[in-house]
Amino acid sequence: MAAFDVKVENVVVFATLGVDVPLEKISVELDSAEYSPESFPGVIYRIKEPRVATLIFSSGKIVCTGARSIDTAKVAVEKVVEDLRKLGIKIPKEYELRVENLVASTQIEAKEKINLEEVAVMLENSEYEPESFPGLVYRLTEPRVAFLLFGTGKIICTGSRSQDDINTALGSFKETLESLGLNVNPIPA
Repeated sequence: MAAFDVKVENVVVFATLGVDVPLEKISVELDSAEYSPESFPGVIYRIKEPRVATLIFSSGKIVCTGARSIDTAKVAVEKVVEDLRKLGIKIPKEYELRVENLVASTQIEAKEKINLEEVAVMLENSEYEPESFPGLVYRLTEPRVAFLLFGTGKIICTGSRSQDDINTALGSFKETLESLGLNVNPIPA
């Protein structure tokens, strides 16, 4: 059996610093920081290396998005924390950091376009509304992830918190699709 070639597209990480942070000061003193409290309650802070966007809230919570790996997301949060410390904000050495969501993609062979309407009829826990969205949405409860399956064979997995969960979920999804009569051959990179 060929293994899925999985590409992580986005990692979302949450950090909880445990201290309040002054958003006005951050927005004034950090380049690439945007703060419009009338439209959004946090500072949007983009960094170039690694290239990510972060949302910083006055409660000391940070959301980091746009990284392509968990390690890169952690490095980005550390950089943001260091930038805040340089402004004189006292942040504890230890703070909570957790992976909230991994978005990954893969591809299966589709010699002919997959008939998503037919698949949706046979597949429990799925939704397919082509007028609203061109992919079939399939939700798995264990591990708790959602798949987007497109007629081209492209698969997007979202909601996972680890690479292992993605691999486990893809194995389960493959078995489910094959039980419906679909030939599931992962396309290697």
